[in-house]
Amino acid sequence: MAVNAKNISDDEFFFGHKACAGCGGSLALRAALKVLGPNAVAALPAGCMSAVGFNFPQLAFANNAMITPFAATASVLTGIEAGLRAQGKKPDDCTVVGFAGDGGTADIGLQALSGAIDRNDDVLYICYDNEAYMNTGIQKSSLTPFGAKTTTTPAGSNTRGCLTQKKNLFEIVAAHGIPYAATASIGYLNDFIRKVERARDIRGTRYIHVIAPCPTGWGCGVDETVDIAKDIVDTGLWYLAEYEGEQVSGVPGGRFKLNRDPKEFASVDAYLRRQGRFKALTDEDAAAVEAGRDAKWEAMRRDWRG
Repeated sequence: MAVNAKNISDDEFFFGHKACAGCGGSLALRAALKVLGPNAVAALPAGCMSAVGFNFPQLAFANNAMITPFAATASVLTGIEAGLRAQGKKPDDCTVVGFAGDGGTADIGLQALSGAIDRNDDVLYICYDNEAYMNTGIQKSSLTPFGAKTTTTPAGSNTRGCLTQKKNLFEIVAAHGIPYAATASIGYLNDFIRKVERARDIRGTRYIHVIAPCPTGWGCGVDETVDIAKDIVDTGLWYLAEYEGEQVSGVPGGRFKLNRDPKEFASVDAYLRRQGRFKALTDEDAAAVEAGRDAKWEAMRRDWRG
């Protein structure tokens, strides 16, 4: 007799997926769907989680889920939400949620996401950010950080990997006046879960950007995923924050809030050196990364603390 996974687990994204060992994206999906429950309807574009979660017969989604065209995650969410509404479904009945990687969100999917926010469609969009196009072989995305080695930004004696800075997608999304947006990390799982719960209960477009390390692409141990996801926050290279639009916060123009404001940061150099993708960085490069962090935090503390 076949074993029904629902008899032994309350997961909506469960064993049987084909993710690499230590995959941060799979942890993010599993945690989010635990919050959203069996009535969530999910859409995923081409990417790691669609590649590993829809391999018949090892289908890993217990809830309704579908694969979308690469650029169309937010557009498909719009259609799903409209269809459910036409059937008489209420927002409390189910959450329409998209899960897309950094490339499928910040690059090819940004136009559709911007349109959904502009319409204020009642959907939740979660970007699991592993800082490169990992599914297709570790190519640079616009969320790849400075200095990271990828197959399209090689590192060696004559070049130092990615030469551009990571796009600040959280603030780009917030600039639309979205009802709710947040940053998160699987290294601070309780914070991520709280933000998914918060987003679930708000109407309109919501966006969560969660850091989800990829040991394969980052050059770290498969047992280091959560520690590194914590380190990137502790070093200040990633911050935990929320934005509530005017319709939620009641504040003209909306309100930013830092969820974690450490008195001192962990070592940036140690964080970079424990990952193979940064092995070509010089001491001067690491110092420049740290200086950029300090400038960003000075601005956030000045503008967001209130």
